[in-house]
Amino acid sequence: MRPTDLLGGRPVAVIGAGLVGAGWAIVFARAGLDVRVYDADPGAIDRALALIAEQLKELESFGLIDDPAAIAEHLRPAYQLAESVEGAAYAQESVPERVDLKRRLMQDLQQVAPPNLVIGSSSSGIPASAFTHDLDIASRVLIVHPVNPPHLVPVVELVPSPATSGTAIEFVAALMQGLERSVVMVRKEVRGFVLNRLQGALLREAWALVEDGVASCEDIDRTVRDGLGWRWSFMGPFETIDLNAPGGVADYANRFRSLYREIAGSRTHEDAWQPELIRKVEAERRSLLSQDALAGRRAWRDRRLMAFAAQREKSLEQDAK
Repeated sequence: MRPTDLLGGRPVAVIGAGLVGAGWAIVFARAGLDVRVYDADPGAIDRALALIAEQLKELESFGLIDDPAAIAEHLRPAYQLAESVEGAAYAQESVPERVDLKRRLMQDLQQVAPPNLVIGSSSSGIPASAFTHDLDIASRVLIVHPVNPPHLVPVVELVPSPATSGTAIEFVAALMQGLERSVVMVRKEVRGFVLNRLQGALLREAWALVEDGVASCEDIDRTVRDGLGWRWSFMGPFETIDLNAPGGVADYANRFRSLYREIAGSRTHEDAWQPELIRKVEAERRSLLSQDALAGRRAWRDRRLMAFAAQREKSLEQDAK
C-alpha cells in the first residue's frame, strides 16, 4: 500500500531536526507525505531545511529524484510540539540518544498527541521500554532505527517494547515497506538491537588490533573497505560464508569454527576504550583527515552513497528482467 493511502492524507511529524531527522524528512517527503519538522531549537529547524534543500539537489544530480521543488513543498517547519503532531498519523522521534530526553519528550507527547498517533524512535540502542514505561502511550511507541543518513541507506530496525501493540507494529511495518525501507524485525528488546551489536563486535576487534599494535587505523579500514565491504555491500555474513565453502554454511562452520573460537578466546578483557587508545586513534585519523575537513568528507560520503544507490537501482532492475 502506498504511504499516502495508508495514512489517509494525514501528515507525519519529524521530531528532532538533526542529521537523522533531516534524513527522515526526505524519506517521507519523497513518498508524497506532508511533513512537519520540529525541534526544541528553532535554529535547528532552519538548518535542517537548508540541509534538506542541498541534499535534494544532490539527489537530483544522481538521477534519484526528478523534482526537488515538488518534494520540498511537502515540508514545513513546526515551532511547537503540539503543532507538529496535530492531526498527524505518525511521528518519527530523533532527539539525542539520552534516556532522560526521550522520556521527557514522551511525557510531553502524551499530553498533546492525537489518540491514534503512532510514534517511532530513531534510538540507536536504547530500547523503547526504557523511556515509555508506565506511560499511556507506550502501546503506540516502538523503535524505528535507521542507518545514518536515513534517506541514503534503506535498512530500518523495528523493535517493539513488551507494551507495543500488534496494531502499531503492523502499521509501522506497512509504512516502512511502503517507503521502500528494508525492514528488519527485531523479535525482542536487546540493547544495541541487531545493527549496532554487529557493528560493535567489529569495532571492538578493530580498536583492540590498534591497541595491540597489529595494524594501523588505515590498514584496518582498508581491510573492511577493500575486502569485507565488497561482499557485504550486496550480501550479509551468513550468505557470505554459505558461498565460501563447497558444501555451504555447515561445511564452512565445520572447517573454521575452531579458528573463530581461538580468535574469540584471545579477547578476554571487556574494558572500555581507554583514553590513551582514543588519543592514539584520534591522532591517526586526524593525520589522514583534518578536523576542518570532516564536513566535506561527510558530503563526499553522501555523494558516494547516492552513486551507489543509483547503481543499485539499475542492478535490481536488471536482476528483475
